Amino acid sequence: MFQHVRLVAIREFRQIAMTRSFWLTLIILPLAIALGPVASSYLDKSDTDSVMVIDQAGGTTANRIAQRVDLDNQRVTLDALARYVRRHDLQRADPAASWAQQDHWYTDAEVASFVAAGGSKAALAKIARVSKDDADRFEAPDPDYRIVATPPALVATAPAGLDAALDSYLRPGGKSNRKPVDYVVLIPHDFGASPAIRIWANGAPRASMMALLDDVLTPDLRVRFLANAGTPPATAASANLIVPAIQVTTPKAGGGRERMLIRSILPLACAYILLMSLVLSGSWMLQGSVEERSNKLLETVLACVSPNELMYGKLVGTVAVGLSMVLTWAACGAFAAYATHGAIADMIRPALEPVSSIGSVLTILYFFVAGYMMVAMIFLAIGAVSDSMRDAQGYLMPVILLIMMPFTLLVQAILRGSGGGAVAVLTWIPLYTPFTVLARLGSGIPTWEVIGSGLLLAAFVLVEIVLLGRVFRASLLGEGRRGLAEIMKMMRRSG
Repeated sequence: MFQHVRLVAIREFRQIAMTRSFWLTLIILPLAIALGPVASSYLDKSDTDSVMVIDQAGGTTANRIAQRVDLDNQRVTLDALARYVRRHDLQRADPAASWAQQDHWYTDAEVASFVAAGGSKAALAKIARVSKDDADRFEAPDPDYRIVATPPALVATAPAGLDAALDSYLRPGGKSNRKPVDYVVLIPHDFGASPAIRIWANGAPRASMMALLDDVLTPDLRVRFLANAGTPPATAASANLIVPAIQVTTPKAGGGRERMLIRSILPLACAYILLMSLVLSGSWMLQGSVEERSNKLLETVLACVSPNELMYGKLVGTVAVGLSMVLTWAACGAFAAYATHGAIADMIRPALEPVSSIGSVLTILYFFVAGYMMVAMIFLAIGAVSDSMRDAQGYLMPVILLIMMPFTLLVQAILRGSGGGAVAVLTWIPLYTPFTVLARLGSGIPTWEVIGSGLLLAAFVLVEIVLLGRVFRASLLGEGRRGLAEIMKMMRRSG
């Protein structure tokens, strides 16, 4: 018997592996992963917005806005560098430096000191003495805003004529090589006596831009108000220097919700790969079974093997096809991780934690194989009762929709970190058990649920093999479309 099962499995594997769709499917996922970074480098648009300031009140306000933009950009760089240093334990490069401090919100004075000391270039030079590779891998984030030069003609233009004058800057024509300006800020000549300013924006203005202008312009208005109220100018100006010292405590990089999301990457990927490979390999097996029936090859096969041997061989062959796809994709992923280890090592380490133990590996293997057996048996029974692919589609599409529809809800629940009642219920429904258990490995699933749902899934597969096996054996040589009532009768027959 085992020899016949092995021969049928090998034949099934070869039959599927010889199709073009198998090889296209096998390479399309690694190809998409490889082309993703290349495509993003061409399609990605910088998030940096350009800002033009028209200062008709003397120019000092425009200078303060430019200084604030540069200071905020440097603060973002300093914060990113500090998190990078903390993540890689590089504080020893200069323990007294601002970028070596933890749980800290950097004040304007600290950012200015960082810039005066040489900024990120000088800091990376110190880090390179400790670890040159880490220093080379740091990439400063793109600035939020950049100041563009203001043409003198616009400064001299009356406010009433600026709408027409700015149209070519905000919406340059198709033949123009000029990039559109995202924001134009007008500081009128009477600013101070009047608090009014005007902003032209390409689209809805960002809240951070409004906050930036508020931070710069409000102190100026406040000083003028206090001075007019009789407060000495020096005292009025010093009032703006009083700021709170804020200490910020955040989870370590890769911690908290961020850590949970990273830990869920591989488990969710396992569940998705299981789902896709199940549907694909099962569809190929279904197509092969229907072709055997329509070409009258089944009679020849049954002359050499028994119906049970044929069924078990097809199951084993389908599982082998699916696992070969998964192993190929895993090998491509491992190669990509090795080839780009410098860029993704920070993400890979916590992402591997949920699947790095022996228990997790065994859990993944068990639910992969059991999931294949469960779904492949359904496809096998559909192939046995269908005389053509048109007949098979009538059964196949409802089954695929039934399997795939809750998967979207499952992914959303896992990413939100809400392991609510719906996820718990899906864990105990055998049709969804493999996907749910694999997806929950990152966010955490009790051991008793893994064992209990695994035993329930094993029992379901055994019952499925018995009942659908009867349908398979009874339908092998039959012809004509079977209704649901007739299929139920086949399940009840023990012969």
